[in-house]
Amino acid sequence: MNNKKQAILETAIVGAGFGGLGLAIRLLQDGCSDFQIFERSDDVGGVWRDNIYPGAACDVPSHLYSFSFEPNPGWSRAFGGQAEIHQYLQHCADKYQLWDKIQFGAEVEAALFDEQQNLWTLRFRSGDEIRARAVVLAVGALNVPAYPSIEGLDTFKGKIMHTAEWDDHYSLEGKRVGVIGTGASAIQVVPSIQPQVAELKLYQRTAPWVMPKRDGWIPPVWRKTYERFPILQKLHRTLQYWMFESTAPVMIKNNWMTRVGERLGRRYLRRKIQDPVLREKVTPTYALGCKRVLLSDDYYPALTKANVDVLTQGIRRVDETGIVSADGSHQQLDALILATGFKVPAAGAPFRIEGLGGRVLDDDWRGGSEAYLGMAVTGYPNLLYIMGPNTGPGNISVIFYIESQLRYIMAYLKHMRERNIAALDIKPDVQRKFNDMIQAKMQKTTWVSGCDSWYLTEDGKNTTLWPGYSWQYRMQAKHFDPSLYRSIRTRPSARELALEPGCEAIPSA
Repeated sequence: MNNKKQAILETAIVGAGFGGLGLAIRLLQDGCSDFQIFERSDDVGGVWRDNIYPGAACDVPSHLYSFSFEPNPGWSRAFGGQAEIHQYLQHCADKYQLWDKIQFGAEVEAALFDEQQNLWTLRFRSGDEIRARAVVLAVGALNVPAYPSIEGLDTFKGKIMHTAEWDDHYSLEGKRVGVIGTGASAIQVVPSIQPQVAELKLYQRTAPWVMPKRDGWIPPVWRKTYERFPILQKLHRTLQYWMFESTAPVMIKNNWMTRVGERLGRRYLRRKIQDPVLREKVTPTYALGCKRVLLSDDYYPALTKANVDVLTQGIRRVDETGIVSADGSHQQLDALILATGFKVPAAGAPFRIEGLGGRVLDDDWRGGSEAYLGMAVTGYPNLLYIMGPNTGPGNISVIFYIESQLRYIMAYLKHMRERNIAALDIKPDVQRKFNDMIQAKMQKTTWVSGCDSWYLTEDGKNTTLWPGYSWQYRMQAKHFDPSLYRSIRTRPSARELALEPGCEAIPSA
């Protein structure tokens, strides 16, 4: 990647997960090949490449957790597992011939905007640089493991594993294992390792709301039917979408429907756990939806097994041989599993980003990240986010939001090409009004009802989720309106910049 010899890219995409691959496919389908994906790892897949812990799976139905333009009739389970989702993304890269468009081992450490030429420079940890007209960040929110701040954690002599950095060469057979955390990864890993470990100590700070998942194998006859009659799979996907979308008033609005959902959750808990002491330990004390609602068929049953103990006293410290709880009791452990989630960039950029006038995105987002439609940030022309601030789903597939954004980004880039525009910068008042509206709506949601969740910044601002129905977001992102942007002069000719045309007629995959 020698920037002195390399032509200027029309579009640089950072990240080869669902967002980055989806945009690449859409660009190729539109006849645009002047782009490159930069991926810091050695394979596509994002979180589905990295999270290989036992039981890792999606909590959105398989047919809904895939591109609408690339259905997979062969899903083996109602809810896809990690390996199968990863294989699906590799299949997308194969089918659309994306491998040559991906630069692996390319970790971006800075993005700098040149106001003289209206170009972005991406600097990589290797020391290389490239320049691009537009940069699309498809880095996702769940990619940096969050390690708990516990005294003595670094003194533990046994095995320590974060669920996002799992060592599959280490055997847990017959081991005394401690699991810290009761979030989305914990409820999957605990039932998966419980049958093989000698003892499992589960350290719970807050009891999660858990609902039945109703997972299971998809019969081969149905897979063959979907392959032969794609319209049936499309119909199934549509029905699943509206089923999950119908839960929005329960999950998002803190109202009487939320109370109904809570009663259903408690009924499920009573059915699965008979022991009143254990049941009281794992009964949530906050509003349904305030934290992420978890789906599992086997988490509660796993907690009732003789080799599992749920500890709620809190952790005082970790020593060389185990954990000292707040009540002074000591649990000897051979291995410690940190199911503590990820560092969500609620108030920060994924790396140093400098925009107009040398402004730094980390500084602009110090009080909480914000963007127009979660994609465009004022002061950073031609920089677009996929799954940026306030576009996280509270009740539906993230792929629905990604596809809404892909359509908008394609219109944005097409407008630049057709109008010969050098750069587009969202107007400050447009971004401000949009985010004022978002935060006003947020005050009516269950996410600000009092619990402490990873959705919130330190001062309690929710910069993570979309406070409404997903179809409302799609309607707002459906049309690109150039009047909301400031056009920064007509771009130089391709000959001036030694820049090849951005789109050329090539057959789509």
